[in-house]
Amino acid sequence: MFNVLHYEMIGSTSDEARRLATAGAAHGTVVHADEQRAGRGRLARTWVSPPGNLYVSVLLRLDLPPARLPELSFVTALAVADAVEALLPRHVRVMLKWPNDVLVWGAKIAGILLEQTDGATIIGIGVNVLHAPATGGYKTTSIAASGGIASVDGARDRLLARLERHLTTWQADGFGPVRTAWLARAHPIGAALRVSLQGQTVEGAFGGLDDTGALLLETKAGRQRVVAGDVAVR
Repeated sequence: MFNVLHYEMIGSTSDEARRLATAGAAHGTVVHADEQRAGRGRLARTWVSPPGNLYVSVLLRLDLPPARLPELSFVTALAVADAVEALLPRHVRVMLKWPNDVLVWGAKIAGILLEQTDGATIIGIGVNVLHAPATGGYKTTSIAASGGIASVDGARDRLLARLERHLTTWQADGFGPVRTAWLARAHPIGAALRVSLQGQTVEGAFGGLDDTGALLLETKAGRQRVVAGDVAVR
């Protein structure tokens, strides 16, 4: 399904994928770089990108209504979690935090950023294979630091295989199975969460996901549906 284009150094794999999308690149084009000079994450954060970690952006052309595209965040998170967990010791479990943080022992090991351009969706994925660069406000770890063994190319191939599998299932069966699998890797229902929303902080208990992937937060004022924000487990 995937056609990988490899670069030793690039500004941003997602910027290059965006350029390729504008030029008509096909569904399944993958931009992989050994190092990024201008990697980025959610909320315009910098994604520090030294050699030794995995940086890829996947270009998809999907015939789906725009309302369903956010589901891809959860599909991708599952693929990343499966790929990372397969490279770690058997007793180490990968967890997910809404909307798409991938964690090991509470530390971030991978990040995902979805963007849309010219009729295409671009999924940017960064996985800490050998290094765990400091990221403001977050603990970080890597596959190596968590006791795993992996090469960057090996992690990439495993990730793309898992992504293809999860995409196929999602397109055939819809969001329901994805939602169920994501919740199985998330903090438990009832966990105390703190959510930063447009300059304010809301606290409550995790109430799961609705059928669109929005976070459900049980607060003193009642159930709140969250579609964008930063989540911390209290």
